[in-house]
Amino acid sequence: MTTIAGSAAATSSASGRVGSPWFAFVVVAACMWTVMPARAEVCSAKSGSRTVALVELYTSEGCDSCPPADRWLASTFPVGATGANAIALAFHVDYWDRLGWKDRFAAPEWTERQHAAARANRSSFVYTPQVLVQGRELAGWRSKTAAAAVAATAAAPARASVALEAEARRGVLAVKAAAHVQRDADRAGAALYVVLADSAHVSEVKAGENAGARLAHDHVVRALRGGFAVNGSGEAIGEITLPLPAEPGRAPTVVAFVQNPATGDVLQALALPVAGCASAR
Repeated sequence: MTTIAGSAAATSSASGRVGSPWFAFVVVAACMWTVMPARAEVCSAKSGSRTVALVELYTSEGCDSCPPADRWLASTFPVGATGANAIALAFHVDYWDRLGWKDRFAAPEWTERQHAAARANRSSFVYTPQVLVQGRELAGWRSKTAAAAVAATAAAPARASVALEAEARRGVLAVKAAAHVQRDADRAGAALYVVLADSAHVSEVKAGENAGARLAHDHVVRALRGGFAVNGSGEAIGEITLPLPAEPGRAPTVVAFVQNPATGDVLQALALPVAGCASAR
């Protein structure tokens, strides 16, 4: 079974100092960042030498063919599992809301991201459920095709390095993200993105195609920030705040990935579980 994880190394510190060293380019840039309080709970992670696959599901509570895909995502990429070969994200689109049921996790930004992915894949339409691996459409996700795509991605050397730090501050997560793209050929157009996702959500659907159904969701995207452009030296740095949701799920996770939005190509991804950081809200 393919499992979800996002980090070759993840640490937590009560002193505000990260257990694992940052990349050299992050250390150089650290002078631009605000120093964290000495007693703050800080979570951190950095990517490893192999590529981690980014698996995106575009779904909706208003679509009657989406619940099987939601269950597939949850079972194929279990929350909290180890393995460091794939990171799953569920983007709930809003174009099904017009049929009588408003998906509380849907956002027009996620719909626009799906349209951008369609353009990158030279497709003229979007649909649900849709699965992407490394920005590429995966039509046979119900079969062993998804596992093969993830395994092929994980076998490749990393084309970028990613590092994350996160700390809870008054209802938000303060996040520092940094990336380095090794090859000149991969740098043009690449950008760094940061996501907050959580799991174990349940909805009792009252209307629309899934009226009467009890739906469960994992890896739900709650916020997305970026993209921070990769410069000529291959570096991208971002310091952001992610609001903690009013209706939080379980297993909150910050995900950072490097992607070329024009081509859809994902160079590397990293997940940082932040339950300890988020509990300090």
